[in-house]
Amino acid sequence: MKKQLCLLLALCMALTLAACGQAPASQNGGGQSQDGGADQDYSAYTIRIYSNSNSTERTTWLIQQAKDAGFTISIDDNSVLSGDTAAVQAANEKGDGDLIFGLNETRWGQIIDGQYENLSLVEWTPSWAGSVGEYAYPGQAYGIVVQNILMLYRNDELGTNGEALHFAHWADVVDAGYKWYRQNKVGGTTNANINSALLYAFTDPASPAGGISLDGWKTLWKFCAEGVYGGDGYQYGFDPLNRGEVAISEFYSSALYGKIDAAAEGSDNPLRGALEPENWALADIDDGTYYIAEYIGILDKPGRTEAQTEAVKAFAEWFGGAELQAAWSEEFDSFPCNAEAAALVYGGSIPEIYTLPNFALSQVPGTDMTYAAYVAAHAGEWTNILTNLGFFWADENAPAEPDWENLDWATLTQSAG
Repeated sequence: MKKQLCLLLALCMALTLAACGQAPASQNGGGQSQDGGADQDYSAYTIRIYSNSNSTERTTWLIQQAKDAGFTISIDDNSVLSGDTAAVQAANEKGDGDLIFGLNETRWGQIIDGQYENLSLVEWTPSWAGSVGEYAYPGQAYGIVVQNILMLYRNDELGTNGEALHFAHWADVVDAGYKWYRQNKVGGTTNANINSALLYAFTDPASPAGGISLDGWKTLWKFCAEGVYGGDGYQYGFDPLNRGEVAISEFYSSALYGKIDAAAEGSDNPLRGALEPENWALADIDDGTYYIAEYIGILDKPGRTEAQTEAVKAFAEWFGGAELQAAWSEEFDSFPCNAEAAALVYGGSIPEIYTLPNFALSQVPGTDMTYAAYVAAHAGEWTNILTNLGFFWADENAPAEPDWENLDWATLTQSAG
């Protein structure tokens, strides 16, 4: 796939150089040169970035790519800041950020709604805004990477032995009759997204239990009580599925193909076939799945000059553009929101894992909110409920199930602290 991308990018470069004129700049400033870099040298200003998409490999790669394109950036890797909560809190507390990328709709909704006192966004529309479709907060933030939570199963003798799995809702896994993996702790973006997928069928805006019906919390408890706990050393649900310890598991899309390519390194009975599965499949779920998109937005930084702001806009224009996003996708096994970038990477053959229906953007009955916005509105309550009731115990011994009919939800939705 990387060879295909290199050839396509080379063709794009050749066509660009042959064309007259300059690539369009964003309507609010910041353009790109014909070779995909900045239209001038912006390196005199160091652009301060906050992100949770900040593995050492990503930050090292991005710093060098930005330098080659005429930018100087400062971004902490995950040994300094780890996770979306840490990234957005640090940006809010330090007040020195020029832009944020990463996070997800939950966090971006909070930023845009003004829940962080020191974080506000510059009005900005990049030239590629029309290429990210529904993944946009128009004038404020635009999609970079999209990924989703997947329910996978083995269909060999260590799994369903040829039976295809079809559910109406994610939560139906608790009645599947097969062993499934369950995550091991409260917290973490992937864990939260698995819960969001499982709770989707149980939204109830009138419920005092965080907007989720009692049946929803009972089902999630059953998911934990009867699921197989993998241990701290497991990479979410991939390892137990790859070893054949469970038939069904959950994993996130952006790392799936790379994990399957290397599956034999961690199992005597590995999953086989990345783009063409041999002994595994996606569960067919009527609802679809819960997508999250990472976005990029420019922060309104006090004291930044107009020229410095132009440098930041130019960087954001470059970073979200098709060529850089295609290269980022290839380098880190992710799927770009930018449709032009996706076409560069995959041509006309988008992998199945990215064609599933997206219920994160479905409207929640009885509200004017998408499910992603609903999750954002109730995320704190859900974390408190999970913590206060002791979900996700770190062994196979389930505690006594709560007395569901006699719980004080007004207290349980509050932090124990």
